[in-house]
Amino acid sequence: MKRESTRPAGHVVVALDGPAGAGKSTAARMLARRLGYVLVDTGALYRGVALAARERAVSWDAGAELGRLVDSLALSFERAADGRSLLHIDGRDRSGEIRTPQISDGASRVSRHAEVRRALLGLQRRLGEQGRVVLEGRDIGTVVFPDAEVKVFLTASDEARAKRRHAELEAAGHQVAFADVLADMRERDRRDSERDVARLRPADDAVVLDTSDLPLEQVVEQLAALVRPELR
Repeated sequence: MKRESTRPAGHVVVALDGPAGAGKSTAARMLARRLGYVLVDTGALYRGVALAARERAVSWDAGAELGRLVDSLALSFERAADGRSLLHIDGRDRSGEIRTPQISDGASRVSRHAEVRRALLGLQRRLGEQGRVVLEGRDIGTVVFPDAEVKVFLTASDEARAKRRHAELEAAGHQVAFADVLADMRERDRRDSERDVARLRPADDAVVLDTSDLPLEQVVEQLAALVRPELR
């Protein structure tokens, strides 16, 4: 059951959740641009923690130490001209460095720890508390904003998601076998669905949208149609 929101009428929080490769990032960026909303990529925060931990020799499995690391970091977003959210860590744009297979794996591993999720929860809520925001991640509708006016869980077949991720990696100059991408994605799905805190699952009142065979423009149009009644 969705909790009652205290935000002004029309100040909508859009929560987009789902597994990797479901199209969340691109759809969220396009939807935010169409609505004139702020985009918050919460997955980038976990990637940023993984990157900072690697640079500071903090194990991705050391929950308490990772929690203290998060408290010491200045994490923020800046909007690029094309609508992307650029993650800044301690004042530096690190948005390009967090989009590697290694950091993707690290993000899944650090996100298992209650200490990390607790440390980032307040930041995520502050970024979206005034509404007029699109947040994309894995626990936005279930944990971060259970009172979100619009909750959507984007999903797709394993093969469709792996194909998209493989194309993204190749476009970024990473040569990875498709079979490896598919195996890594399935392992990440398993970890995200079985972790002790904030497991990957649709909110009870979320709309589940399978994007396997949908063009991106149609996905965004369906999302916009869900938001439109909440803007009145």
